[in-house]
Amino acid sequence: AIVDLNTVTPSPFAQQIATLWEKEPRAVEVVLQESSRIVRMKNGVVITETKHGWVCANSGVDESNSIADDIVIVLPKDIDASARSLRLALQDRRGVTLGVIITDTFGRPWRDGLVEFALGVSGFEPLLDLRGSTDMRGRELHHTVVAVADELAAAAGLVMEKGAGVPAVIIRGYQFTPAEGGSKTLIR
Repeated sequence: AIVDLNTVTPSPFAQQIATLWEKEPRAVEVVLQESSRIVRMKNGVVITETKHGWVCANSGVDESNSIADDIVIVLPKDIDASARSLRLALQDRRGVTLGVIITDTFGRPWRDGLVEFALGVSGFEPLLDLRGSTDMRGRELHHTVVAVADELAAAAGLVMEKGAGVPAVIIRGYQFTPAEGGSKTLIR
């Protein structure tokens, strides 16, 4: 999912933001086009809610690691469909049951540093609901719902070094129950 900036005409609002923060106006226009709303703008970062419902910097538009200077990478229109397509093709090719996670690097509220997050999920449920089970001392869990897709995405991020061009990681050992899955359940 890429956009050639040579095909983009920045709006007056994109030009205003670009001037204020010393940004490429065409890239700012893509950020605006990929968003459903602006949450906040500060220090050259435009925090938006994407059309998918993710709140992130610059609508997930990435200028790094693209194929050329005037090309930006955008999130797929239907990230779960992309994950499903990859999963079905890999399963057909290899004859195995697996889950697929499409990730992106996000910041986190009130925390420094970036972490890989699950954006698209197929083949398993992205949340593991432990409510009703017990802890090691036998106490019932009332609130514990683990975002396993995000945990797996973060683990994969450890070996997908930035700038190394690693497009995929295989994670072995996580026991999952096959299910259609989908990332919508991750959005609060």
